[in-house]
Amino acid sequence: MTLLRGEKVLRTYRIALGREPVGAKRQEGDGRTPEGRYRVDWRNPQSKYHLSLHISYPEAADAERAKAEGVEPGGEIMIHGWRAEAEGDWTQGCIAVRNEEMDEIWRLVPDGTAVLIEA
Repeated sequence: MTLLRGEKVLRTYRIALGREPVGAKRQEGDGRTPEGRYRVDWRNPQSKYHLSLHISYPEAADAERAKAEGVEPGGEIMIHGWRAEAEGDWTQGCIAVRNEEMDEIWRLVPDGTAVLIEA
């Protein structure tokens, strides 16, 4: 994950993704991370995954596509810290970073920040 301010690279982070890291999220429970343009729309300081920033998925186009396919789009996609005691697919389509990195991201990224997720 690359954190930018304008064209300037501020930081680069290694990430963990869900059990199906290849391909865009299509429906709830598929273990994939959505791809596209989103924004940080709220934050959770009491997250069970250290800290978490919510990504605005599903946007209208995601919801419309899911409805047309007869599936639920899912939601609660976050950038969050590591949960050391977790096992299995604990990211469930979210983007996870180390806790100390999440502390830094939490300070540097205000609500409303644009997020581009791409393969």
